[in-house]
Amino acid sequence: MADSLYPAFEPYAEGKLDVGDGNHIHWETSGNPEGKPAVFVHGGPGSGTNPQRRRYFDPARYRLICFDQRGCGRSIPHASDPATDLRHNTTEHLLGDLERLREHLGVERWLLFGGSWGSTLQLAYAQRHPERVSEIVIAGVTTSSRREIDWLYHGAGRFLPAEWERFRDAAAEAGHDGDLLSAYARLLDDPDPEVRIRATDAWCAWEDALLDTEPNGTPGAFRSLPLTDRLAMVRLCAHYFSHGAWLDEGALLRDAARLSGIPGVLIHGKLDLSCPLDTAWLLARAWPDAELVVIDDAGHTGSAAMRTRIRQALDTFAARP
Repeated sequence: MADSLYPAFEPYAEGKLDVGDGNHIHWETSGNPEGKPAVFVHGGPGSGTNPQRRRYFDPARYRLICFDQRGCGRSIPHASDPATDLRHNTTEHLLGDLERLREHLGVERWLLFGGSWGSTLQLAYAQRHPERVSEIVIAGVTTSSRREIDWLYHGAGRFLPAEWERFRDAAAEAGHDGDLLSAYARLLDDPDPEVRIRATDAWCAWEDALLDTEPNGTPGAFRSLPLTDRLAMVRLCAHYFSHGAWLDEGALLRDAARLSGIPGVLIHGKLDLSCPLDTAWLLARAWPDAELVVIDDAGHTGSAAMRTRIRQALDTFAARP
């Protein structure tokens, strides 16, 4: 992280919240207990929260809440175990978990921050509960529509044909008839650990091939994760995206008017090959209270300029009552 961010600080409280269906999500709070409430909604699905994300927030002015979504991070049970049933791990379940967490921690309204898959979850939550959201900051906009999912796992192969062919061929073990995501979901449910590891490695290699094109990003962001975290993330990604994230196609753009009155800042890298800029642009057009900031030198994993702009947006909102 760039030095323009705040120094690292540690949580002052943490726990596990029973959200039903045998799931317990891990949460933590840091910063000022009397500060402005904010929640970091991580990406993936299944990447888990990242302690470095705290550094975007002024610890003197924010009460920051971080949590691991179902099946990943320090939440239990963990999706890396094929015995963990994913039937109760859907977008609807995650939206309910967010509300339970807000109520559990006694928060009336909170700022939402996150990006990538986290932006999908933020938008769906804010459209469901606009009265509970004070502001929104998104770094890397995606609505996880089938159009966007198809781009990420098929269309973007036009730029990296050899890498995409390896991604495609690795799914042949499950038989796919062109439906790569469902094939990967089957592979990640296989009881043979070697099958799961091969599929996970192939998925991460494709995702990293896209990220490695970024001049100022984080190369190897997927392959650098511990094996259990990679297994959980890829299994959850395949699970969610093979079902279109259980969202009606285009719903989050269609219903953006529900965000009226909520100030937002959409910060997006112009060089983002994983989540191209057009979704952020369309969202900004449909949400009059949102400002779109395009970072010329950033891709999906950001840049120093992008990190600085995120911190500035959060500093500005910290001053709002």
